[in-house]
Amino acid sequence: MQHYPIYLSTRGQKIVLSGGGEAVMAKLRLLLKTEADIHVFAQTPSAELYRLFYEDRLTLTARALQKGDVTGAALFYAADENPTEDARTAAIAKSEGALVNVVDNLEASGFITPAIVDRDPVTIAIGTEGAAPVLARQIKSQIEEILPSNLGLLARIGKTFRDAATALPFGKARRAFWSDFYTTTGPRALTKGPTEVTPALHDLLRQHLRRTEITGHVDFVGAGPGDPELLTLKARKALDHADVIIHDRLVAPEILELARREAVFVDVGKQGFATSTAQADINDLIVEHAQNGHHVVRLKGGDPVVFGRLDEELDALRGTDISYAIIPGITAASAAAAGMGQSLTRRGRNSGLRLLTGHDTQGFADHDWRQLAQPGQVAALYMSKKAARFVQGRLLMHSAVDATPVSIIENASRADQRVIGTTLSELDRCFTGAEIPGPAILIYGIAPRALSLTLTPKKEETA
Repeated sequence: MQHYPIYLSTRGQKIVLSGGGEAVMAKLRLLLKTEADIHVFAQTPSAELYRLFYEDRLTLTARALQKGDVTGAALFYAADENPTEDARTAAIAKSEGALVNVVDNLEASGFITPAIVDRDPVTIAIGTEGAAPVLARQIKSQIEEILPSNLGLLARIGKTFRDAATALPFGKARRAFWSDFYTTTGPRALTKGPTEVTPALHDLLRQHLRRTEITGHVDFVGAGPGDPELLTLKARKALDHADVIIHDRLVAPEILELARREAVFVDVGKQGFATSTAQADINDLIVEHAQNGHHVVRLKGGDPVVFGRLDEELDALRGTDISYAIIPGITAASAAAAGMGQSLTRRGRNSGLRLLTGHDTQGFADHDWRQLAQPGQVAALYMSKKAARFVQGRLLMHSAVDATPVSIIENASRADQRVIGTTLSELDRCFTGAEIPGPAILIYGIAPRALSLTLTPKKEETA
């Protein structure tokens, strides 16, 4: 992100523009909706500029911009549509402390003006950092179609009621009140006339104040393998409503970005054979925040029902009045299979699939290695990076075939996904030589379909 989006207070602020043609008018169409003190300098002002001047909507000076004209201004627009003149006026404005926008010159601009959806006081800014203004306008049109025209009126009425709404506890209770107003009560009252909205607000507030104390709720949400587009709609909805998000280390930052900005984020990441948050402490955090009336999202990488310690966290809720829901996600094995272009089961090859973990609370996890070593077996091994040598040794010890295909999928589903094809005999050496810093899952018994994605380190690289 090269441009940080903010909303600038324009009330009483001096904003200066240089230019007398269409470029200035394009900027003024939006600026004139603000409460700014607007000054335009133009050697040859257009008739439209003179009209705005006579209507007392701006100050017009019929000459070129000079030193001192921008002093005290918050913003300056260089809009003479002449590169030489724009560079001259921009230099003056910068020297006098204003933020500068040079029309149609992204590199010379200190700020840009986004496309705006205007439902005053509700405004939505759409920016593409100058890369695709046509796309920004298309998005604006799409948003315009779905926002009701009376949204601004509801927002203005609601603004006058904000002090009264503080009678409700901050957080979930207050959000529930405003959600009811904007989605149901407000629009319904507005159909009867604007004067009906404020009485409806008072009635709604009384209803919410009479409600019993709001109890918390916990959503156990699967964040999927990493690609935010693989989140379920239910998961997105839970993130939109969460007061507290207790998340694992492997949850992708792009997914956390989708949550409410006001939510409290608690990182309780675990890491095999390293310092981690104790499960008992995680359980206590979930219960504590929910008993405080918060909507808690326990966000887990992959699917919470697959190696997610879900039962222990559900047991912690036993005996409380806390409600909960389990929202599954795409587990890493499914994403890994998609990344390697294979199916986890195939008629004539394997009719079963094992989901195993490389280590548990006691260390390296033990399994039925004798059965797994038989031909035609397929298994997905989670948390297997540090256990690769152990897994390889146990399988070979039980007479598994050296050439059994093994696939390692790092960062499954993410933009930096990597698929490595190897064999059981080369497994440990491959892990060592490939340098796999990201989360990885091992698929035993299946080779990648796309050969262009495979990689086996050369012997001289790992000798």
